[in-house]
Amino acid sequence: MIDKRIIFEIHRLKYEGYTSRAIARRLHLSRKTVGKYLQEPQPIRTRQKNKPSKLDLYRAMIEEFLTDDGTVAATVVLQRLREKGFTGQVSIVRDYLRSVRGRVKNRQAFIRFESAPGVQMQIDWGHFGSLTYGGSTRKLYALAVIEAHSRVLFVQFTHSQKQAALHQALLAAFAFFNGTPKELVVDNMVTAVIERQGSLIRFNEAFLDFLRPFAIVPRACNVAAPYEKGKVENAIRYLRHNFWPLRSFTDLGDVQRQATMWLNEIANCRIHHTTGERPCDRFQPESLRPLAPLLPDCRETMDVLVHKDFAVRFDGNSYTVPPWTIGRRLTLKADHTQVRLYHKDKLVALHERSWQRRRRIELPQHTELVKKIRKQLWHDTHIAAFVSLGPAARQFLQSLPDAGQPIKKNVIRLLALKDRYGAAALLEAIDKALSFRAFGADYVENILHQSMSPANHHNPVKLKDHALNQIRLPEVNLADYDGIVLKRRKNNDDS
Repeated sequence: MIDKRIIFEIHRLKYEGYTSRAIARRLHLSRKTVGKYLQEPQPIRTRQKNKPSKLDLYRAMIEEFLTDDGTVAATVVLQRLREKGFTGQVSIVRDYLRSVRGRVKNRQAFIRFESAPGVQMQIDWGHFGSLTYGGSTRKLYALAVIEAHSRVLFVQFTHSQKQAALHQALLAAFAFFNGTPKELVVDNMVTAVIERQGSLIRFNEAFLDFLRPFAIVPRACNVAAPYEKGKVENAIRYLRHNFWPLRSFTDLGDVQRQATMWLNEIANCRIHHTTGERPCDRFQPESLRPLAPLLPDCRETMDVLVHKDFAVRFDGNSYTVPPWTIGRRLTLKADHTQVRLYHKDKLVALHERSWQRRRRIELPQHTELVKKIRKQLWHDTHIAAFVSLGPAARQFLQSLPDAGQPIKKNVIRLLALKDRYGAAALLEAIDKALSFRAFGADYVENILHQSMSPANHHNPVKLKDHALNQIRLPEVNLADYDGIVLKRRKNNDDS
């Protein structure tokens, strides 16, 4: 049993030209094991992910504080972090400062490093406030990806920094560049680096699993060494001061459209202050590795239950599905724009994703199908016979779906109670059930059992033709006959 990091190393060495024998010797594995995972790199076992720390999103900020003042107190750092939305206590800040203090030095000279074309890309997240959708507010993030040699920049705005959001943004970046680099430089974000002790780095297994088909080697920066990915740090700063000011946005799609226009018309066409060239002119796309024909599915994926309102719950909203899926579990796949639902690999519903919360997103065909089913139900002979009992029976019938009760099954049981106790007793029990909002044949039967004994104990005659045993006749309304008699009497008097 080997983990994903070893699997990734097997493929990395293979991409560098090592033979299976050399890989097995280098990693202390058998050639059979190496061949097995080269042919089928799927994970053998899953590990429970470490619980993320509340400080993960604020580590870079703390490192900047320590760069400015290496002796700053934990209480002062806590005050600054709470201004940015941090909800933890001083103890976690104090423990983190104790672990890193002394390793963050004052600014010092460093050698500028230039990459060859197509060798390296650098990535980093930036926080850009939030967007409002109706009464809901969503935080806004931008993942910047820069090709180190040319300084060509790509930016993907998202409402999340989750694993799936990172992978979707990187996939969009590779499509933008029309290729992949040999290595990817990241900071110590939890979606890329789970743990590090000095030079020993434990990468996130899901991140390695994403990079493996592209043969990309991840490189993690040292703690408190932002200059190691200075190109993308400068790109985030440039994005914040050149793109962001004096703009307004309606939604996430609008932000991305404006950002793409800015990248194409300004950011990648300006004269770069370091290279003295335009990034679009300096870029050499042929130096990148070509994209594979089959790209991984990086959408956010989960199993969801279809509730009795023929909808699933996702990200604070309800999305409808065909009513025949009620009670089943479906597979939901979502990206920034769409929510798709599958039943056994078959697409059953496609919705535009809503970033507003507490909404019900319906497709007209789902609602029409529910109406059609209910209309067909009203034409059933058993239901027609039950409704003929009067307004109380109709009201009780209409309340059954809202209570999650099967309509036809309850109606058949209620008609059997009518045969046993009589129509008058059944209606009296239904009135009591309605007053207590107790919807279901079980409640009505219990009321009848407590209030009276059956009107008769004679079972209906059973005929050989089973279809004849299912015939139900509506209750006769005697008031209609009284009206006919009175009308005839009046006509006789007039004559």
